[in-house]
Amino acid sequence: MAASKDTGKSLKRTLGVGSLIALGIGAIIGAGIFVRTAAAAGEHAGPAVTISFLIAASGCALAGLCYAEFASMIPIAGSAYTYSYATMGEFIAWIIGWDLVLEYALGAATVAIGWSQYFNEFLNTFFHVHLPYSLSHSFFETSNTTTGMYANEMGVRGLINLPAIFIILMLTLLLIRGMAESAIVNNIIVIIKVAIVLMIITLGWHYIVPANHTPYLIPANAGSIKVSTGTINYADTFNHGWLGVLRGASVVFFAFIGFDAVSTAAQEAKNPQKDMPKGILISLVICTALYILFSHVLTGLVSYKEFLIQGKEASVTFAIKHSMPGYDWLANLVTIAILAGFSSVILVMLMGQTRVFYTMSMDGLIPPIFSKLHAKYRTPYKSQWLFFVFVSLFAGFIPDRIVGDMVSIGTLFAFVLVCLGIFILRRTDPALVRPFKTPWYLIVCPLGAAICLCMIASEGWENWARLIVWLLIGFVIYFGYSIKRSHVRHGIVEIPDNPINPKFIE
Repeated sequence: MAASKDTGKSLKRTLGVGSLIALGIGAIIGAGIFVRTAAAAGEHAGPAVTISFLIAASGCALAGLCYAEFASMIPIAGSAYTYSYATMGEFIAWIIGWDLVLEYALGAATVAIGWSQYFNEFLNTFFHVHLPYSLSHSFFETSNTTTGMYANEMGVRGLINLPAIFIILMLTLLLIRGMAESAIVNNIIVIIKVAIVLMIITLGWHYIVPANHTPYLIPANAGSIKVSTGTINYADTFNHGWLGVLRGASVVFFAFIGFDAVSTAAQEAKNPQKDMPKGILISLVICTALYILFSHVLTGLVSYKEFLIQGKEASVTFAIKHSMPGYDWLANLVTIAILAGFSSVILVMLMGQTRVFYTMSMDGLIPPIFSKLHAKYRTPYKSQWLFFVFVSLFAGFIPDRIVGDMVSIGTLFAFVLVCLGIFILRRTDPALVRPFKTPWYLIVCPLGAAICLCMIASEGWENWARLIVWLLIGFVIYFGYSIKRSHVRHGIVEIPDNPINPKFIE
């Protein structure tokens, strides 16, 4: 709490509510809307993916209120890991910190896979060349399209996604050198992304084919479609009707990942107790409205089934080129802007992951290698290289559908813990100073956790199994290593993170 005071030595409080809203919009609008929207519509929800966005947004809004309460109690730069450590103890903090790997590291992998798709589209559009299917897709994917750049590679199996690994390598090198994005560049990218979404909504609205929205929910007798990773059978429980919409919500939930970035700016907000809730919730409302309109237009331009076949690669540019004659320039602009936008998202996720592990390492919960700084660049370079290898293994060899689902279930699980954390603290420690209180916490906290749990439940047993295995690995590390070396448990006074201190520099 002392660190949060504006003493001239801490982060300067310069952000008003408008800046926080802009930060939220910039963090939320990313890869999800351009990649996961088509996947959710094609596999589970159909045109009703608009309702999926509403469900996902409601879960985020309720969790956002809980984040806002945490941010007002502990208005310092941090994340769910910091909040939980200070309020619920080390074990819950470990679970959230370990779980954040699924959000940040695998989130970077998912976006990198989407970047790869649009990069190939970029090469094909501007230079009339493209990487072979085998070198731009994972081993678990097989080409099933008879049109587009892979028309002559029907049945070809992927080997490795080289473009995805390439972009991760380039951004890792930038992060190691300490090359931070300037605020101006970030703002430009945000403006471009929002402008493109608005252009697609405005221009594409006139090309909507009403028949593509009928029926609005996928019927159980819609048949099956062979896709690159197997077969999608619409008769399956979570591939049609309202359960399909719920499953779609867990898929498009990926599009909202990043809204909690607003809470990490609490220490730089002029009035965090008042402005943090506004920044979180208003940015969520604006982005939800854009998402619903965008998905309505996208599913109106082409049939939802097309997103699984011809439209599997770079779905937005496919829809524009297929259904909006004369707007190829817009498709080309979308490709370039998405590449820039995706790059910034990957950069932030890779940086966020290493910073979370840096903090955990400073607390003694993971090895010191994650908090060792480069002598020249003052960056956790060893940690950055380790995560380059980890993220590349997923981006290069696992399909985006599987990786994206792991990101969603991991983040949803963290949101459940945040909602329950506020509920528990209200009961166990009602005297805590709370500048902002979650309204109707007896309803908001359980309902937020319940909605997130429902989305997790719709993920399917495969994703549950992956989450359980991941948590079990975390428990082994915690009880085998962390609990023995925890600074808090052993009464070790926290040493200030001072770059001059040789303890943290190699």
